[in-house]
Parts: sequence; C-alpha cells; structure tokens
Amino acid sequence: MFLGVLFVMSTLIFAVQSRTEVPADVVREVAKAKEAPSYKISSVEIPDDLNFAGEKVPFEDPEIMERVDREFLVNTYWQSNALLLMKRANKYFPIIEPILAKNGIPDDFKYLAVAESGLQNLVSPAGATGFWQIMKTTAREYGLEVNDNVDERYHIEKSTEVACKYLKGSKEKFGSWTLAAASYNAGPYGIQKYLKAQDVDEYYDLLLGQETGRYVFRILAIKEILSHPDKYGFAISEDNLYKQVPTFNVEVDEPVTDFAAFAKQYEINYKILKRHNPWLREPHLNNNSHKKYIIEIPNKGYYRASK
Repeated sequence: MFLGVLFVMSTLIFAVQSRTEVPADVVREVAKAKEAPSYKISSVEIPDDLNFAGEKVPFEDPEIMERVDREFLVNTYWQSNALLLMKRANKYFPIIEPILAKNGIPDDFKYLAVAESGLQNLVSPAGATGFWQIMKTTAREYGLEVNDNVDERYHIEKSTEVACKYLKGSKEKFGSWTLAAASYNAGPYGIQKYLKAQDVDEYYDLLLGQETGRYVFRILAIKEILSHPDKYGFAISEDNLYKQVPTFNVEVDEPVTDFAAFAKQYEINYKILKRHNPWLREPHLNNNSHKKYIIEIPNKGYYRASK
C-alpha cells in the first residue's frame, strides 16, 4: 500500500515537472487515496471490573491505573505476538484448563503460563524450562523426572500438575491468588522478604523490581485481550486457530534403542514423534529400570506419510 502511494506521488510530481498530462489511472488512484480511511492509533479502554482470580484491581490508585494501561497498550499493539498467543491458546488451553480445575486452581492461571512462555517449550537463561518455566530442582522436588534422557518439564500435563501444587502452596502461604502469581515469578522467599521489608500485605502495595512489578499486570492484559479479541481490534476466525491433533497412547516399559525406527512403526517420522513427546530428550530411551512411559502417537491421516 505504502509503495503504491509512493509510485502515484512520484508519477504526479514527474507529470507536473515535465508539464505532461497526468494519466487517467493515476488520477483515479489519487481520488481513491483521498477517500480511504486513515489509520488511527488510540488509547485502550480498560474494563472497570478487571480482576485476577476474582481479586479486584484497585483502580482508585492512579499509579496502579498507569501500570495496567502500559501493559494493555504494549500487548494490544504488539499485534503479531497477540495473534500467535490466541492461536496457541486454542490448542493448549483445553489441556491446561481441566488440570487447573481438578486441583482447585482458578482458571485465570492459564494466562500465567502464557506470560511465562507464550505457550512454548522455552528454556530461560537461568534454566527454567517448559510452558511453566520450572527449574530443575523444583521439578525434582515435585516428582518430575529430569535427566539427559527424559525431562518431564516438557510434558504439558505433568508440568501443569506441578505448577498447580506450587501455586496452591503459595496461596496457603500468602492468602491471595495475586500474591501466589507474583511468587511464581519472584519465588516465595522473595515475595515474603518484600512484604516484610515494606510492611504491607498486598501485591498492589509492593515496590518490586521491573520484572515482578509488571508480572501480574501483564497477565491481566493478556487475560482480557485473549478473552475479548474483537474488542481490541483482532479479527481471527476459527479456521485460523491452531488445533490439537488427536492421538492414542502407547505404553513402553523397556529400553528403546532407536526412536526413528520406533516412529516408523506408526507411519510417522522422528520429528513428529518429538512434536508430540517433547519430554523425550534423546533419540533413544535407556529405561533400564523398566519404568512405564506413555508415548503419544498421532492418529493416521493428520501428517503426510513418512518415507
């Protein structure tokens, strides 16, 4: 569009300077450009009833309002990222939501996973891993297997269970879901230290570092935008959303020497096997203890046949 306008303008300038007749198609393009609506960037209207897990945001504090506004602007106008989050949420929220509900964790915590990783199996510079960005020591403390062969922090169901246990403990410790969310970022010790030093008992009264200070506000913005995309200017249809591929389970209780060969038994390749089982970290499984593992295999017909 922009290049087209430049072309029309340059043609007009050339015609004026050379005193030649302006082509009819250029005249029509100029008229069309004048009639076209201009692109407008505006502030974002923030809902009055904004809350996290039912705990209301204290908008009567102008400092709080500014912090909320910042996250709404950043996340609304970072359109490509917001669209990707919407697409991934459609694929992964149906897995996360029932696990949260089963464990008595408010549904809003699915947006914490979005804030942590963008619903991707990332590894942070500190080594936090997976959708829920779990550290190795925490994973092992809560019963996940983590070694060179298997890393269950990449297992969405199992890592969500661990996140639930962690969050439930934080809620019991701090008494609010908002502080439980903040402690997921800063750690329970860090939040406890800030609360004691500043003699307050709510997240919104704390002076925190940049990351944790923005953390809950970012989750609030993500929650609102993903819940009401049309309201914030996002036009996305059901066909544009990412979807889960149906799978069936295969039990393995012996070593697997070659997962590429294993995958071919089910008419898929190693790449597709790993896509559905990212917790398998190597192209083989030692399993000398004959532990039972559940491997997900996609139903036939969803991927091209492996050659």
